[in-house]
Amino acid sequence: MPSLFPESSQPRIPPTRTNPQAWLIAHCDGGARGNPGPAGYGAVLQTESGEVLAELSEFLGVRTNNYAEYSGLLGVLAWALEHGYQRLRVVSDSELMVKQIQGRYKVNSPDLKPLWTEAHSRIAQLDDFQITHALRHKNKDADRLANAAMDRGTAKGPASGGPAEPKRELRATPYPKHPASAPPILRGLTRGGVVHLLGDAKLPDGVFVKVVPE
Repeated sequence: MPSLFPESSQPRIPPTRTNPQAWLIAHCDGGARGNPGPAGYGAVLQTESGEVLAELSEFLGVRTNNYAEYSGLLGVLAWALEHGYQRLRVVSDSELMVKQIQGRYKVNSPDLKPLWTEAHSRIAQLDDFQITHALRHKNKDADRLANAAMDRGTAKGPASGGPAEPKRELRATPYPKHPASAPPILRGLTRGGVVHLLGDAKLPDGVFVKVVPE
């Protein structure tokens, strides 16, 4: 079974694609402008010595911030499995996702549950897996790639002040499409700081709500 926490006691081996004992180090990040809003993820994959192997950057459409964070993790897992790596160490600045993957937090969101399930399905295909939380300033390259993806999706490029395109970019579909995850649009009114939905509409527990005046 993959190990989520402890450092391996085995000696380090120079990483190669054909060496299943080589550690792959991945920094991933995801974000959304509006939550939900235009979303994207970015990731940097490298060897233990710091050699960059690939950079991932993908625009996801209108999604939540947490959805984008999970998409980054799934993109990293897909790359590791495709390229023959069996030992993966992930660094993310999403404390929620890290603790959910570690089993320390429950996954209550119906949008995140299938992504969590898919992540664990891919983790189970590895020999060893670790995931840790880091502050955003220690994850700046992945953050840059996530913002580059969001810039592309909102037609913002270097000419308008956005960051340049990454030099290495792989695009993938890291998770099964989930039609139920598209944010619904419901009508209602606010009174006394409380949102009242029209008709018989109801919201499931644990969802984000964005109020847009008509």
